[in-house]
Amino acid sequence: MSSPVLAGWTESTFAHGGERRATFRRGEGPGVIVVHEIPGITPKVTAFAQEVVDAGFTVVMPSLVGTPGRAVSNGYAVASMVKMCVSREFTSWGTATTSPIADWLRALARSLHAELGGPGVGAIGMCFSGGFALAMMVDAPVVAPVLSQPSLPLAIGRKRGASLGLSAGDLAAVKAGTAQGCDVLGLRYTGDALIGSRFDTLRRELGERFIAVELPSRSKRDHSVLTEQRDEASVRQVLDFLRKRLA
Repeated sequence: MSSPVLAGWTESTFAHGGERRATFRRGEGPGVIVVHEIPGITPKVTAFAQEVVDAGFTVVMPSLVGTPGRAVSNGYAVASMVKMCVSREFTSWGTATTSPIADWLRALARSLHAELGGPGVGAIGMCFSGGFALAMMVDAPVVAPVLSQPSLPLAIGRKRGASLGLSAGDLAAVKAGTAQGCDVLGLRYTGDALIGSRFDTLRRELGERFIAVELPSRSKRDHSVLTEQRDEASVRQVLDFLRKRLA
Protein backbone atom coordinates (compact mmCIF):
# COMPACT_ATOMS: atom_id res chain seq x y z
CA MET A 1 0.00 0.00 0.00
CA SER A 2 1.36 3.43 -0.96
CA SER A 3 2.35 6.05 1.58
CA PRO A 4 -0.16 8.85 2.31
CA VAL A 5 2.51 11.17 0.87
CA LEU A 6 1.68 9.69 -2.54
CA ALA A 7 -2.09 9.97 -2.24
CA GLY A 8 -3.52 10.94 -5.63
CA TRP A 9 -0.62 9.38 -7.52
CA THR A 10 -1.35 6.26 -9.57
CA GLU A 11 1.01 3.44 -8.66
CA SER A 12 1.96 1.02 -11.39
CA THR A 13 4.99 -0.92 -12.60
CA PHE A 14 7.12 -0.72 -15.70
CA ALA A 15 9.14 -3.66 -16.98
CA HIS A 16 12.05 -3.70 -19.40
CA GLY A 17 15.04 -5.97 -19.86
CA GLY A 18 13.89 -8.30 -17.13
CA GLU A 19 13.60 -5.50 -14.56
CA ARG A 20 10.22 -4.45 -13.15
CA ARG A 21 10.02 -1.34 -10.99
CA ALA A 22 7.29 0.66 -9.30
CA THR A 23 6.26 3.97 -10.85
CA PHE A 24 3.99 6.77 -9.65
CA ARG A 25 2.10 8.91 -12.13
CA ARG A 26 -0.06 12.02 -12.07
CA GLY A 27 -1.11 14.90 -14.30
CA GLU A 28 -1.91 15.71 -17.90
CA GLY A 29 0.10 17.18 -20.73
CA PRO A 30 3.61 16.46 -22.05
CA GLY A 31 5.55 13.77 -20.21
CA VAL A 32 8.26 14.43 -17.64
CA ILE A 33 10.16 11.71 -15.79
CA VAL A 34 11.32 12.83 -12.33
CA VAL A 35 14.06 10.55 -11.01
CA HIS A 36 14.46 10.87 -7.27
CA GLU A 37 17.63 11.48 -5.26
CA ILE A 38 19.01 9.57 -2.28
CA PRO A 39 17.34 8.15 -0.25
CA GLY A 40 14.24 7.71 -2.47
CA ILE A 41 10.87 9.25 -3.34
CA THR A 42 10.68 11.45 -0.24
CA PRO A 43 7.92 13.92 0.68
CA LYS A 44 9.96 16.82 -0.73
CA VAL A 45 10.70 14.99 -3.97
CA THR A 46 6.97 14.30 -4.27
CA ALA A 47 6.14 17.95 -3.53
CA PHE A 48 8.49 19.09 -6.29
CA ALA A 49 7.00 16.55 -8.70
CA GLN A 50 3.55 17.87 -7.86
CA GLU A 51 4.68 21.35 -8.89
CA VAL A 52 5.69 19.92 -12.25
CA VAL A 53 2.20 18.39 -12.51
CA ASP A 54 0.61 21.71 -11.60
CA ALA A 55 2.66 23.40 -14.34
CA GLY A 56 0.81 21.28 -16.92
CA PHE A 57 2.76 18.06 -17.30
CA THR A 58 2.24 14.32 -16.93
CA VAL A 59 4.82 13.24 -14.36
CA VAL A 60 6.11 9.71 -13.85
CA MET A 61 8.34 9.01 -10.84
CA PRO A 62 10.15 5.66 -10.95
CA SER A 63 11.31 4.15 -7.66
CA LEU A 64 14.96 3.07 -7.95
CA VAL A 65 15.97 2.74 -4.30
CA GLY A 66 14.33 3.29 -0.94
CA THR A 67 10.73 3.21 0.24
CA PRO A 68 8.35 5.52 -1.69
CA GLY A 69 6.94 8.23 0.55
CA ARG A 70 9.37 7.73 3.43
CA ALA A 71 10.89 10.88 4.94
CA VAL A 72 14.62 11.56 5.01
CA SER A 73 16.71 10.46 7.97
CA ASN A 74 20.45 9.92 8.31
CA GLY A 75 20.11 6.17 8.71
CA TYR A 76 17.73 5.87 5.78
CA ALA A 77 20.06 7.91 3.56
CA VAL A 78 23.06 5.77 4.45
CA ALA A 79 21.14 2.54 3.80
CA SER A 80 20.01 3.75 0.38
CA MET A 81 23.52 4.92 -0.47
CA VAL A 82 24.98 1.54 0.43
CA LYS A 83 22.36 -0.23 -1.68
CA MET A 84 23.16 2.00 -4.62
CA CYS A 85 26.91 1.50 -4.30
CA VAL A 86 26.72 -2.31 -4.29
CA SER A 87 24.05 -2.60 -6.98
CA ARG A 88 25.18 -3.61 -10.46
CA GLU A 89 22.58 -1.22 -11.94
CA PHE A 90 24.43 1.88 -10.75
CA THR A 91 28.00 2.68 -11.75
CA SER A 92 29.30 4.50 -8.68
CA TRP A 93 33.02 4.40 -9.46
CA GLY A 94 33.59 3.96 -13.19
CA THR A 95 34.54 7.10 -15.12
CA ALA A 96 33.73 6.07 -18.69
CA THR A 97 30.78 3.77 -18.13
CA THR A 98 27.05 4.47 -18.32
CA SER A 99 25.02 3.00 -15.46
CA PRO A 100 22.95 0.02 -16.67
CA ILE A 101 19.81 1.55 -15.13
CA ALA A 102 19.92 4.14 -17.94
CA ASP A 103 18.65 1.51 -20.39
CA TRP A 104 15.54 0.95 -18.26
CA LEU A 105 14.97 4.69 -17.92
CA ARG A 106 15.31 5.19 -21.68
CA ALA A 107 12.69 2.52 -22.26
CA LEU A 108 10.38 4.29 -19.81
CA ALA A 109 10.88 7.55 -21.73
CA ARG A 110 10.13 5.87 -25.05
CA SER A 111 6.96 4.32 -23.64
CA LEU A 112 5.72 7.62 -22.20
CA HIS A 113 6.41 9.48 -25.44
CA ALA A 114 4.70 6.81 -27.55
CA GLU A 115 1.59 7.29 -25.40
CA LEU A 116 1.55 11.08 -25.13
CA GLY A 117 3.23 12.23 -28.34
CA GLY A 118 4.53 15.75 -28.70
CA PRO A 119 8.11 16.90 -29.29
CA GLY A 120 9.49 14.56 -26.64
CA VAL A 121 9.69 14.13 -22.88
CA GLY A 122 11.54 15.84 -20.06
CA ALA A 123 13.88 14.07 -17.64
CA ILE A 124 14.90 15.45 -14.27
CA GLY A 125 17.65 13.69 -12.34
CA MET A 126 18.84 14.62 -8.87
CA CYS A 127 21.96 13.69 -6.89
CA PHE A 128 22.94 10.10 -7.78
CA SER A 129 20.42 10.21 -10.64
CA GLY A 130 21.44 13.66 -11.88
CA GLY A 131 23.56 12.32 -14.70
CA PHE A 132 20.88 9.81 -15.69
CA ALA A 133 18.93 12.64 -17.33
CA LEU A 134 21.92 13.15 -19.62
CA ALA A 135 22.25 9.42 -20.34
CA MET A 136 18.54 9.30 -21.19
CA MET A 137 19.15 11.50 -24.24
CA VAL A 138 20.68 8.45 -25.94
CA ASP A 139 18.20 6.36 -27.95
CA ALA A 140 15.22 8.01 -26.26
CA PRO A 141 13.02 11.05 -27.04
CA VAL A 142 14.37 13.15 -24.15
CA VAL A 143 14.45 16.78 -25.29
CA ALA A 144 14.43 18.55 -21.91
CA PRO A 145 17.16 17.06 -19.70
CA VAL A 146 17.68 18.60 -16.24
CA LEU A 147 20.71 17.64 -14.14
CA SER A 148 20.31 18.74 -10.53
CA GLN A 149 23.45 18.25 -8.41
CA PRO A 150 24.72 15.27 -10.51
CA SER A 151 26.83 13.20 -8.10
CA LEU A 152 27.88 10.03 -9.93
CA PRO A 153 30.47 8.73 -10.25
CA LEU A 154 31.40 9.51 -6.65
CA ALA A 155 33.73 12.50 -6.76
CA ILE A 156 36.68 10.81 -5.06
CA GLY A 157 39.77 11.87 -6.95
CA ARG A 158 40.19 14.31 -9.81
CA LYS A 159 39.25 11.89 -12.59
CA ARG A 160 35.98 10.75 -11.01
CA GLY A 161 35.08 14.28 -10.00
CA ALA A 162 35.31 15.39 -13.62
CA SER A 163 33.47 12.40 -15.10
CA LEU A 164 29.95 12.58 -16.53
CA GLY A 165 29.35 8.87 -15.96
CA LEU A 166 28.89 8.16 -19.67
CA SER A 167 30.56 5.74 -22.03
CA ALA A 168 32.43 7.29 -24.95
CA GLY A 169 29.66 6.23 -27.35
CA ASP A 170 26.91 7.67 -25.16
CA LEU A 171 28.80 10.95 -24.73
CA ALA A 172 29.16 11.20 -28.51
CA ALA A 173 25.39 10.64 -28.88
CA VAL A 174 24.63 13.31 -26.27
CA LYS A 175 26.90 15.78 -28.06
CA ALA A 176 25.17 14.99 -31.34
CA GLY A 177 21.84 15.75 -29.68
CA THR A 178 23.01 19.09 -28.35
CA ALA A 179 24.52 19.93 -31.75
CA GLN A 180 21.01 19.53 -33.16
CA GLY A 181 19.64 22.08 -30.69
CA CYS A 182 18.89 20.23 -27.44
CA ASP A 183 19.79 22.34 -24.40
CA VAL A 184 20.86 20.75 -21.11
CA LEU A 185 20.04 22.49 -17.83
CA GLY A 186 22.31 21.88 -14.83
CA LEU A 187 21.92 23.10 -11.25
CA ARG A 188 24.24 22.99 -8.24
CA TYR A 189 25.46 24.79 -5.14
CA THR A 190 29.01 26.01 -5.70
CA GLY A 191 30.32 24.58 -2.42
CA ASP A 192 28.92 21.10 -3.02
CA ALA A 193 31.93 18.78 -3.08
CA LEU A 194 29.80 15.89 -4.36
CA ILE A 195 29.63 17.53 -7.79
CA GLY A 196 33.39 17.62 -8.28
CA SER A 197 34.42 19.51 -11.42
CA ARG A 198 31.86 17.93 -13.76
CA PHE A 199 30.19 21.26 -14.51
CA ASP A 200 33.50 22.26 -16.12
CA THR A 201 33.35 19.04 -18.13
CA LEU A 202 29.79 19.79 -19.22
CA ARG A 203 30.82 23.25 -20.39
CA ARG A 204 33.75 21.84 -22.33
CA GLU A 205 31.81 19.00 -23.95
CA LEU A 206 28.47 20.70 -24.61
CA GLY A 207 29.49 24.32 -25.07
CA GLU A 208 26.74 26.92 -25.13
CA ARG A 209 24.06 24.19 -25.05
CA PHE A 210 24.85 23.63 -21.38
CA ILE A 211 22.90 26.07 -19.22
CA ALA A 212 24.53 26.20 -15.78
CA VAL A 213 22.69 27.43 -12.70
CA GLU A 214 25.32 27.78 -9.98
CA LEU A 215 24.14 29.01 -6.61
CA PRO A 216 26.34 30.34 -3.79
CA SER A 217 26.33 27.84 -0.95
CA ARG A 218 24.78 29.14 2.26
CA SER A 219 26.12 26.27 4.39
CA LYS A 220 28.09 23.03 4.03
CA ARG A 221 24.77 21.16 3.93
CA ASP A 222 23.56 22.75 0.71
CA HIS A 223 23.12 20.03 -1.91
CA SER A 224 19.55 19.39 -3.10
CA VAL A 225 18.64 22.44 -5.19
CA LEU A 226 15.04 21.41 -5.89
CA THR A 227 14.09 19.66 -2.64
CA GLU A 228 15.81 19.59 0.76
CA GLN A 229 17.78 22.85 0.35
CA ARG A 230 15.33 24.17 -2.18
CA ASP A 231 16.01 27.34 -4.15
CA GLU A 232 12.75 28.90 -5.31
CA ALA A 233 14.18 30.73 -8.32
CA SER A 234 15.80 27.51 -9.55
CA VAL A 235 12.52 25.61 -9.32
CA ARG A 236 10.87 28.29 -11.45
CA GLN A 237 13.72 28.10 -13.95
CA VAL A 238 13.28 24.33 -14.28
CA LEU A 239 9.56 24.73 -14.92
CA ASP A 240 10.21 27.44 -17.50
CA PHE A 241 12.79 25.21 -19.20
CA LEU A 242 10.27 22.37 -19.44
CA ARG A 243 7.62 24.69 -20.86
CA LYS A 244 10.01 26.05 -23.47
CA ARG A 245 11.22 22.63 -24.59
CA LEU A 246 7.98 20.65 -24.38
CA ALA A 247 5.12 23.06 -25.06
